[in-house]
Amino acid sequence: KWKSLYQIQRERKQIMRETCSKYKSNNRRIITPYHVSRIFVEDKYRVLYCEVPKAGCSNWKRVLMVLNGLASSTKDIQHNTVHYGNYLKRLDGFDHKGIYHRLNTYTKMLFIREPFEKLVSAFRDKFEHPNNYYHPVFGKAIISRYRANATKEALRTGSGVKFKEFIQYLLDVHRPVGMDIHWDHVNRLCSPCLIDYDFVGKFESMEEDANFFLHLIGAPQNLTFPKFKDRHSNEERTTTKITQQYFAELSPSQRQRSYDFYYMDYLMFNYSKP
Repeated sequence: KWKSLYQIQRERKQIMRETCSKYKSNNRRIITPYHVSRIFVEDKYRVLYCEVPKAGCSNWKRVLMVLNGLASSTKDIQHNTVHYGNYLKRLDGFDHKGIYHRLNTYTKMLFIREPFEKLVSAFRDKFEHPNNYYHPVFGKAIISRYRANATKEALRTGSGVKFKEFIQYLLDVHRPVGMDIHWDHVNRLCSPCLIDYDFVGKFESMEEDANFFLHLIGAPQNLTFPKFKDRHSNEERTTTKITQQYFAELSPSQRQRSYDFYYMDYLMFNYSKP
Protein backbone atom coordinates (compact mmCIF):
# COMPACT_ATOMS: atom_id res chain seq x y z
CA LYS A 1 0.00 0.00 0.00
CA TRP A 2 2.77 2.47 0.90
CA LYS A 3 4.49 1.62 -2.37
CA SER A 4 1.51 2.71 -4.48
CA LEU A 5 1.14 5.90 -2.39
CA TYR A 6 4.82 6.73 -2.95
CA GLN A 7 4.26 6.21 -6.66
CA ILE A 8 1.21 8.52 -6.67
CA GLN A 9 3.30 11.22 -4.97
CA ARG A 10 6.06 10.87 -7.56
CA GLU A 11 3.54 11.23 -10.38
CA ARG A 12 1.79 14.25 -8.85
CA LYS A 13 5.06 16.06 -8.28
CA GLN A 14 6.30 15.24 -11.76
CA ILE A 15 3.14 16.65 -13.41
CA MET A 16 3.42 19.76 -11.25
CA ARG A 17 7.08 20.30 -12.21
CA GLU A 18 6.43 19.65 -15.89
CA THR A 19 3.57 22.16 -15.92
CA CYS A 20 5.77 24.72 -14.18
CA SER A 21 8.67 24.32 -16.59
CA LYS A 22 6.31 24.54 -19.55
CA TYR A 23 4.35 27.62 -18.49
CA LYS A 24 6.44 29.47 -15.94
CA SER A 25 9.80 31.10 -16.33
CA ASN A 26 10.21 32.01 -12.68
CA ASN A 27 12.60 29.28 -11.56
CA ARG A 28 15.22 31.93 -10.79
CA ARG A 29 12.90 34.22 -8.90
CA ILE A 30 13.69 35.08 -5.31
CA ILE A 31 11.28 33.72 -2.70
CA THR A 32 9.88 36.70 -0.77
CA PRO A 33 7.84 36.75 2.47
CA TYR A 34 4.76 37.31 0.25
CA HIS A 35 5.28 33.92 -1.43
CA VAL A 36 5.29 32.11 1.92
CA SER A 37 2.56 34.10 3.69
CA ARG A 38 0.05 31.20 3.45
CA ILE A 39 2.50 28.64 4.82
CA PHE A 40 2.08 27.45 8.40
CA VAL A 41 5.06 26.20 10.38
CA GLU A 42 5.22 23.25 12.76
CA ASP A 43 8.73 23.15 14.22
CA LYS A 44 8.56 19.97 16.29
CA TYR A 45 7.95 17.61 13.36
CA ARG A 46 9.45 20.07 10.89
CA VAL A 47 6.40 20.53 8.69
CA LEU A 48 5.47 23.40 6.39
CA TYR A 49 1.82 23.39 5.34
CA CYS A 50 0.51 25.71 2.64
CA GLU A 51 -3.10 26.49 3.45
CA VAL A 52 -5.58 26.07 0.59
CA PRO A 53 -9.04 27.06 1.87
CA LYS A 54 -11.89 24.57 1.32
CA ALA A 55 -9.46 21.67 0.97
CA GLY A 56 -9.41 20.44 4.55
CA CYS A 57 -7.43 23.39 5.94
CA SER A 58 -9.25 23.67 9.29
CA ASN A 59 -8.59 20.04 10.09
CA TRP A 60 -4.98 20.30 8.91
CA LYS A 61 -4.42 23.20 11.28
CA ARG A 62 -5.91 21.08 14.08
CA VAL A 63 -3.44 18.31 13.25
CA LEU A 64 -0.53 20.78 13.29
CA MET A 65 -1.66 22.09 16.69
CA VAL A 66 -1.68 18.56 18.10
CA LEU A 67 1.75 17.83 16.60
CA ASN A 68 3.01 21.01 18.19
CA GLY A 69 1.71 20.02 21.61
CA LEU A 70 -0.84 22.87 21.68
CA ALA A 71 -3.75 20.43 22.09
CA SER A 72 -4.03 16.78 23.00
CA SER A 73 -6.69 15.88 20.44
CA THR A 74 -8.09 17.36 17.24
CA LYS A 75 -11.62 16.95 18.66
CA ASP A 76 -10.96 19.52 21.37
CA ILE A 77 -10.19 22.42 19.03
CA GLN A 78 -12.96 24.83 18.05
CA HIS A 79 -13.24 26.41 14.59
CA ASN A 80 -12.49 29.92 15.89
CA THR A 81 -9.46 28.70 17.81
CA VAL A 82 -8.12 27.19 14.60
CA HIS A 83 -8.55 30.28 12.44
CA TYR A 84 -8.36 33.21 14.82
CA GLY A 85 -6.33 31.88 17.74
CA ASN A 86 -2.93 32.65 16.18
CA TYR A 87 -1.46 29.52 17.74
CA LEU A 88 0.38 28.50 14.61
CA LYS A 89 3.27 30.47 13.21
CA ARG A 90 3.40 31.50 9.57
CA LEU A 91 6.57 31.27 7.58
CA ASP A 92 6.56 34.97 6.66
CA GLY A 93 6.96 35.76 10.36
CA PHE A 94 10.59 34.58 10.29
CA ASP A 95 13.60 36.46 9.00
CA HIS A 96 15.21 35.66 5.65
CA LYS A 97 17.53 33.08 7.19
CA GLY A 98 14.70 31.43 9.14
CA ILE A 99 12.52 31.20 6.05
CA TYR A 100 15.23 29.63 3.89
CA HIS A 101 16.39 27.25 6.62
CA ARG A 102 12.86 25.87 6.97
CA LEU A 103 12.22 25.72 3.22
CA ASN A 104 15.40 23.71 2.79
CA THR A 105 15.03 21.30 5.69
CA TYR A 106 11.33 20.85 6.54
CA THR A 107 8.74 18.65 4.80
CA LYS A 108 6.67 20.98 2.62
CA MET A 109 3.13 19.94 1.81
CA LEU A 110 -0.10 21.21 0.34
CA PHE A 111 -3.56 19.76 -0.15
CA ILE A 112 -5.70 20.70 -3.11
CA ARG A 113 -9.20 20.09 -4.42
CA GLU A 114 -10.98 19.96 -7.77
CA PRO A 115 -11.20 23.68 -8.63
CA PHE A 116 -14.93 23.93 -9.42
CA GLU A 117 -15.88 21.93 -6.32
CA LYS A 118 -13.63 24.12 -4.22
CA LEU A 119 -15.28 27.20 -5.73
CA VAL A 120 -18.84 25.98 -5.07
CA SER A 121 -17.86 24.96 -1.55
CA ALA A 122 -16.54 28.47 -0.90
CA PHE A 123 -19.65 30.08 -2.40
CA ARG A 124 -22.00 27.98 -0.25
CA ASP A 125 -19.99 28.67 2.87
CA LYS A 126 -19.57 32.44 2.43
CA PHE A 127 -22.77 33.51 0.66
CA GLU A 128 -25.50 31.03 1.61
CA HIS A 129 -25.01 31.48 5.35
CA PRO A 130 -25.09 34.60 7.49
CA ASN A 131 -21.64 36.14 7.37
CA ASN A 132 -20.65 39.51 8.77
CA TYR A 133 -17.67 39.91 6.47
CA TYR A 134 -18.49 38.39 3.07
CA HIS A 135 -22.02 39.79 2.80
CA PRO A 136 -21.22 43.47 3.51
CA VAL A 137 -17.80 43.48 1.81
CA PHE A 138 -18.31 41.23 -1.23
CA GLY A 139 -22.09 40.78 -1.34
CA LYS A 140 -22.99 44.47 -1.50
CA ALA A 141 -20.44 45.16 -4.23
CA ILE A 142 -21.50 42.12 -6.27
CA ILE A 143 -25.25 42.87 -6.05
CA SER A 144 -24.87 46.55 -6.88
CA ARG A 145 -22.72 45.80 -9.91
CA TYR A 146 -24.37 42.71 -11.42
CA ARG A 147 -28.05 42.77 -10.39
CA ALA A 148 -30.24 44.94 -12.59
CA ASN A 149 -33.15 45.80 -10.30
CA ALA A 150 -31.67 45.13 -6.89
CA THR A 151 -33.92 45.91 -3.94
CA LYS A 152 -32.85 48.45 -1.33
CA GLU A 153 -32.70 45.64 1.20
CA ALA A 154 -30.34 43.54 -0.93
CA LEU A 155 -28.08 46.55 -1.52
CA ARG A 156 -28.11 47.35 2.20
CA THR A 157 -27.24 43.88 3.49
CA GLY A 158 -25.38 42.28 0.59
CA SER A 159 -27.16 39.01 1.38
CA GLY A 160 -28.58 36.62 -1.18
CA VAL A 161 -25.84 36.76 -3.84
CA LYS A 162 -26.67 34.28 -6.60
CA PHE A 163 -24.04 31.91 -7.94
CA LYS A 164 -24.31 33.44 -11.41
CA GLU A 165 -23.59 36.91 -9.96
CA PHE A 166 -20.67 35.54 -8.01
CA ILE A 167 -19.20 34.09 -11.22
CA GLN A 168 -19.69 37.42 -13.01
CA TYR A 169 -17.64 39.04 -10.27
CA LEU A 170 -14.98 36.31 -10.45
CA LEU A 171 -14.53 36.67 -14.22
CA ASP A 172 -14.65 40.47 -14.25
CA VAL A 173 -11.17 41.88 -14.89
CA HIS A 174 -12.33 45.10 -13.20
CA ARG A 175 -13.88 43.26 -10.29
CA PRO A 176 -15.33 45.70 -7.77
CA VAL A 177 -13.76 44.01 -4.77
CA GLY A 178 -10.41 42.29 -4.79
CA MET A 179 -9.54 38.62 -4.92
CA ASP A 180 -10.05 36.42 -1.88
CA ILE A 181 -8.04 33.43 -0.72
CA HIS A 182 -11.15 31.21 -0.80
CA TRP A 183 -11.36 31.39 -4.59
CA ASP A 184 -7.87 32.37 -5.61
CA HIS A 185 -5.67 29.98 -7.63
CA VAL A 186 -3.59 27.44 -5.71
CA ASN A 187 -0.87 28.63 -8.02
CA ARG A 188 -1.01 32.08 -6.44
CA LEU A 189 -1.60 30.97 -2.86
CA CYS A 190 1.22 28.44 -2.63
CA SER A 191 3.64 29.31 -5.47
CA PRO A 192 4.28 25.65 -6.39
CA CYS A 193 6.58 26.67 -9.25
CA LEU A 194 8.81 28.53 -6.83
CA ILE A 195 8.59 26.26 -3.80
CA ASP A 196 9.36 22.60 -4.37
CA TYR A 197 6.68 20.80 -2.34
CA ASP A 198 7.58 17.37 -1.02
CA PHE A 199 4.00 16.17 -0.70
CA VAL A 200 0.88 16.95 -2.74
CA GLY A 201 -2.33 15.64 -1.21
CA LYS A 202 -5.81 15.72 -2.68
CA PHE A 203 -9.08 16.43 -0.90
CA GLU A 204 -10.67 13.62 -2.94
CA SER A 205 -8.38 11.03 -1.32
CA MET A 206 -7.95 12.95 1.92
CA GLU A 207 -8.03 10.13 4.43
CA GLU A 208 -5.50 7.99 2.62
CA ASP A 209 -3.21 10.88 1.68
CA ALA A 210 -3.35 12.52 5.10
CA ASN A 211 -2.60 9.38 7.04
CA PHE A 212 0.22 8.52 4.63
CA PHE A 213 1.69 11.97 5.23
CA LEU A 214 1.44 11.53 9.02
CA HIS A 215 3.22 8.18 8.64
CA LEU A 216 5.99 9.83 6.59
CA ILE A 217 6.76 12.49 9.19
CA GLY A 218 6.70 9.98 12.05
CA ALA A 219 3.63 11.45 13.77
CA PRO A 220 2.28 9.68 16.87
CA GLN A 221 0.41 6.48 15.92
CA ASN A 222 -2.82 7.58 17.59
CA LEU A 223 -3.04 10.80 15.55
CA THR A 224 -5.27 10.39 12.51
CA PHE A 225 -6.75 13.04 10.27
CA PRO A 226 -10.17 14.13 11.62
CA LYS A 227 -13.15 13.20 9.48
CA PHE A 228 -15.64 15.73 10.77
CA LYS A 229 -16.95 18.58 8.62
CA ASP A 230 -15.91 21.77 10.24
CA ARG A 231 -18.74 24.18 9.48
CA HIS A 232 -22.46 23.75 8.73
CA SER A 233 -21.93 20.13 9.71
CA ASN A 234 -25.61 19.23 9.12
CA GLU A 235 -25.20 20.11 5.44
CA GLU A 236 -24.00 17.74 2.77
CA ARG A 237 -20.42 18.33 1.66
CA THR A 238 -20.00 19.87 -1.77
CA THR A 239 -19.86 16.93 -4.18
CA THR A 240 -19.45 16.63 -7.94
CA LYS A 241 -23.22 16.38 -8.25
CA ILE A 242 -23.88 19.51 -6.19
CA THR A 243 -21.19 21.35 -8.17
CA GLN A 244 -22.90 20.38 -11.44
CA GLN A 245 -26.21 21.80 -10.17
CA TYR A 246 -24.58 25.18 -9.55
CA PHE A 247 -22.73 25.24 -12.84
CA ALA A 248 -25.95 24.36 -14.67
CA GLU A 249 -27.12 27.92 -13.83
CA LEU A 250 -24.34 29.37 -15.98
CA SER A 251 -24.17 29.90 -19.72
CA PRO A 252 -21.79 27.64 -21.69
CA SER A 253 -19.52 30.65 -22.18
CA GLN A 254 -19.39 31.35 -18.42
CA ARG A 255 -18.59 27.71 -17.75
CA GLN A 256 -15.77 27.77 -20.29
CA ARG A 257 -14.39 31.03 -18.91
CA SER A 258 -14.50 29.66 -15.37
CA TYR A 259 -12.49 26.68 -16.55
CA ASP A 260 -10.02 29.02 -18.28
CA PHE A 261 -9.75 30.99 -15.04
CA TYR A 262 -8.60 27.87 -13.17
CA TYR A 263 -6.79 26.35 -16.14
CA MET A 264 -3.37 26.24 -14.46
CA ASP A 265 -4.79 24.54 -11.36
CA TYR A 266 -6.53 21.94 -13.53
CA LEU A 267 -3.34 21.30 -15.45
CA MET A 268 -0.85 21.41 -12.61
CA PHE A 269 -2.80 19.05 -10.36
CA ASN A 270 -4.04 16.78 -13.11
CA TYR A 271 -7.80 17.27 -12.75
CA SER A 272 -9.75 16.48 -15.89
CA LYS A 273 -11.89 19.16 -17.50
CA PRO A 274 -15.43 18.93 -16.05
